[in-house]
Amino acid sequence: MFLETADIETASDDYASRFSGVAGEYFLDKQTEITLSLLQDLPGASILDVGGGHAQLAEPLVQAGYQVTVTGSDDCCRKRLDQQLRPGSFKYLTCDSLALPFENQSFDVVLAFRLLPHVDRWQELLAEMCRVAKKAVILDYPDSRSTNILYEHLFAMKKKMEGNTRTFTLFNRGQIRQEMNRNLFTPPVFKPEFLFPMVIHRKLQNRGVSNVIETAAKLTGMTSLFGSPIIFRSDRSTQGK
Repeated sequence: MFLETADIETASDDYASRFSGVAGEYFLDKQTEITLSLLQDLPGASILDVGGGHAQLAEPLVQAGYQVTVTGSDDCCRKRLDQQLRPGSFKYLTCDSLALPFENQSFDVVLAFRLLPHVDRWQELLAEMCRVAKKAVILDYPDSRSTNILYEHLFAMKKKMEGNTRTFTLFNRGQIRQEMNRNLFTPPVFKPEFLFPMVIHRKLQNRGVSNVIETAAKLTGMTSLFGSPIIFRSDRSTQGK
């Protein structure tokens, strides 16, 4: 058993149910939109999706013409990939995310979603991702400068409302900058997804209303300041080559 196996849960059907329905589709569309925008200067790049058995990004990345390899910490992590992607359109490997079996700078881009806040040895995860990334790394994480500041107080209520939520670690932008700098990567470009907590959108189940309130928040600059989750991209610096 590997040290970090959080991706087994995110690759499950139960976890996928959190992104079903109108609200779930809204979340995933926004996630895909931001990720593809961060990759627009790298068409056709080779991408390693660490712990990506949830298939939230593997499918749209393949459709967009990227060369996708996905890793998982157990063979069961490829189940949803096999269900949603055509055979031969991606590669999959079961391995240790803290000791990726690839040479340095093996992939143009290395990304991980729904993973960083659920692993204990997150610095090691970032270091491994940076090691095998030739050009850039892209991750998502929940930011403490958001409604997540009330996380400890509201988690019980959130779990009652959502049912299958789980605990996670909050980060701040300073932590992320410091860790990327430590691995000789540039200061990240941060792209917050939403101002309002996901639980609110799940209860609304109205894409039109969600889009209106989130667009208003973005136009006022509130999302940029206090939005979460955040997707970020950091590039290998010239001194890191």
